[in-house]
Amino acid sequence: MSFILSELKNKVMFITLNRADKFNSFNREMALQLHTVLDQAEKNDDVRAIVLSASGKAFCAGQDLAEAIDPNGPGISKIVDEHYNPIITRIRSIEKPVIAAVNGVAAGAGANIALACDIVLASQSASFIQAFSKIGLIPDSGGTFFLPRLIGFQRASALMMTGDKVNATDALQMGMIYKIFSDETFMSDVLGFADNIASMPTKGLGLTKRLLNESMVNTYTKQLDLEGKVQVEAASTFDYTEGVNAFLEKRKPEFKGK
Repeated sequence: MSFILSELKNKVMFITLNRADKFNSFNREMALQLHTVLDQAEKNDDVRAIVLSASGKAFCAGQDLAEAIDPNGPGISKIVDEHYNPIITRIRSIEKPVIAAVNGVAAGAGANIALACDIVLASQSASFIQAFSKIGLIPDSGGTFFLPRLIGFQRASALMMTGDKVNATDALQMGMIYKIFSDETFMSDVLGFADNIASMPTKGLGLTKRLLNESMVNTYTKQLDLEGKVQVEAASTFDYTEGVNAFLEKRKPEFKGK
C-alpha cells in the first residue's frame, strides 16, 4: 500500500498523506515515501506549486507511537534524524511554493510539518496541537524554530508546554495560518488557490523563498546585500521580461515559471 499519493493537476502537484486509518500518523515507510515524492516534485519542471494534503478526517497525528516504542523499530534518534528532519529540509529547500492544506487535526510532528510550509490553508474544522508535552517529549520537526517566529515567543511557549488545541479561527488570528475555507468546499478552494500560485512566476517565488530562508539567520545588512544579488538573478528570468512587457502592453502576463 502506498502511504503517500501524488497527482499532478494542471501545474500543481497534490501530495496526499494516505494512512487515514491511523489518522495519517507517520511510520518509517510513510516518511521515506514522502521524501521520494517531494524529490520528484522538486525535479519535475511541470510542477509549479505543491500542495501537501491528507486523506480522511485528520491531516496528520504526528508519529505512530507504536513504532516509536517498538524495541525492534527505528528508535527516536532515527525517527527524528532520518524521517522528520529530511522532510522539513526538503520543504524549505524546494524553490517552489509548498502549500499545506490542513483538513482536520494536525498534531505533533503533523502540525510542525504544516507550519514549515510556505503557506498554510485550513478547513474550518482544522486544529493544531503541540502534543509533545502530553507524553514528555519536546517539539521536533522544526516546531521550536518556526512556531515562535509565526506567533511570538510567549504564545509558542504556552502552546508547547500546555499542549492546548488551537482551532482554525484562533490559528488565523495568531498568524499561525494564512486562510480558512469552509469544510464543504475546502479542496476545491485549495485547488483554486494553488492554481493561481502555480500561474505566477515560479522562479521569482522560489527566489523569494530562498531569501526568506536566509532572513532567519542573516543580519539586515547581509540580507540587503543578498536581496541585491538575488534581484539581479530574478531580473534575468523569462518571467521578468514577460511581466514587464505585459505591464507596458496592458495585457495579462503569461508566465512560464522560467
